[in-house]
Amino acid sequence: MLGVLELVDKTDFKFILETNGILIGHDPSYAEQLLKFHNVHVRVSFKAASPEEFARLTNADPDAFNLQLKALKNLHRTSVPSHPAIMTSFTTLENVEKLKHRLKEIHPSLAKSLETEQVILYPPVMERLKTAGIKPLHT
Repeated sequence: MLGVLELVDKTDFKFILETNGILIGHDPSYAEQLLKFHNVHVRVSFKAASPEEFARLTNADPDAFNLQLKALKNLHRTSVPSHPAIMTSFTTLENVEKLKHRLKEIHPSLAKSLETEQVILYPPVMERLKTAGIKPLHT
């Protein structure tokens, strides 16, 4: 990842690094390394608004959800430009509001900058969701 950023850093382009943030949450040194790049902005993409939803959608440990929040803390602490995004197709408005509250606890600007997106139901996506027994609440 950092090798690509070094190449982009030699240009005038703005580079948006989209990540689930788990590595940055697990190891704060990633956030510190990102600080050296002048044209990188990090978009931490949440696929769910709660640990339970995260586990259901990803088959990952629910605690990994909290690493995404920790990533935003690490990025904010090191002043790396960043913002969160949430896939709202599989969550309730109530859970999105709870996520916003948790983001505000890190920094109020994170809740204000929360970007929302919907799942795009391409055929392979539809097949994976069907196999997993998951249906979007809304698209």
